[in-house]
Amino acid sequence: MQIYRLGTMADKRAVLKTLGVESGGISIMAGKMELVFFYIKALKTPAANILKQDALSIGAELAVPGGVILCEKPVYDCILIGTVKQMKILARKELVQPFGLKILAKQLSAFFSPRDFPLRIMGVINANDDSFYAGSRFMADDAVRQVKKQIEEGAEIIDIGAVSSRPGAKPVSEAEELKRIIPVCEALKAEALYEKALFSIDSYRPSVVEYALQSGFGLINDITGASDERLIGLAEVYGAKLCIMHMQGTPQTMQENPQYEDVTADVSTFFETRIEKCEALGLGRESLILDVGIGFGKTLEHNLTLIKNLEHFKHFGCEVLIGASRKSMIDKIIPAAVDERLPGTLALHLKAVENGASIVRCHDVPAHRQALAVWKALR
Repeated sequence: MQIYRLGTMADKRAVLKTLGVESGGISIMAGKMELVFFYIKALKTPAANILKQDALSIGAELAVPGGVILCEKPVYDCILIGTVKQMKILARKELVQPFGLKILAKQLSAFFSPRDFPLRIMGVINANDDSFYAGSRFMADDAVRQVKKQIEEGAEIIDIGAVSSRPGAKPVSEAEELKRIIPVCEALKAEALYEKALFSIDSYRPSVVEYALQSGFGLINDITGASDERLIGLAEVYGAKLCIMHMQGTPQTMQENPQYEDVTADVSTFFETRIEKCEALGLGRESLILDVGIGFGKTLEHNLTLIKNLEHFKHFGCEVLIGASRKSMIDKIIPAAVDERLPGTLALHLKAVENGASIVRCHDVPAHRQALAVWKALR
């Protein structure tokens, strides 16, 4: 007889099926094989004591600060720990409990019915001369050649923008942005390249966005996070998807001492509000993509925290996009010029995909295609 410890299993159902477990037992056992953690902010003290006892009664746990049992403060932050099976049981138990636990139960249940989306690579094309990475800058005919190249390399989405959004970037007039993007749109349309990939317009100006949508683009990449209702309306009219990105401040001010009470909770609240806004205007979650905005009004620690907690954002039922390609957070971890940040980019993106991202926005399509293929094989 031999025994050895198994590593991470991404698809626990597949492992059990391969072992020969009967179909009826696969679902039950899979739920016992994954330990999950939830951070609960400002839970009322009576609720914390009830939840603690209910968790213990089924073999789960609620980590609480000292003083909870004596009700020394009105609210406490807690960490809920247990298997998926235990969390589902606990969610049902709390539906009959007071002190806000009914709401907590419904929120908890939402985490266990996320939609699965295919993993896709989004290539980046900048039709300007001032983006932070020179290797992404292409004008007119060169941009079209690069688009074809990225499609051949494995990009299923191509993100094209004509204005840099790097920290401190100088504003560009709407007329200038249109002047830059029109030749690219016309060339792509003339060759019907929109039939070979999904094209994304990286802009928040309605006139630029509409021109691109009329040229065959099918995705609006909005760094202002659906703040302009006109963009939501355009997405609905043209049947396009809308990527809602979180940004604190503007590209000119966003890196001037960004602060959050809790970056994961704050970004989550932002998405909740913007999704409700989109739905109220007729644009459903199936048309929305969420981007936490790595580097857009965040410190290194904020960025790392969001990537570590990225799986949280899957509970909204929308696709999740990650875009950390060659960004300065890598240089803050280990000094590296922009041209030397591909290894760090791959490390960040692979972790993000492991944590739930299904769209990877990158400058280096072949490297990501290879890395993701190996990652899939390991799973």
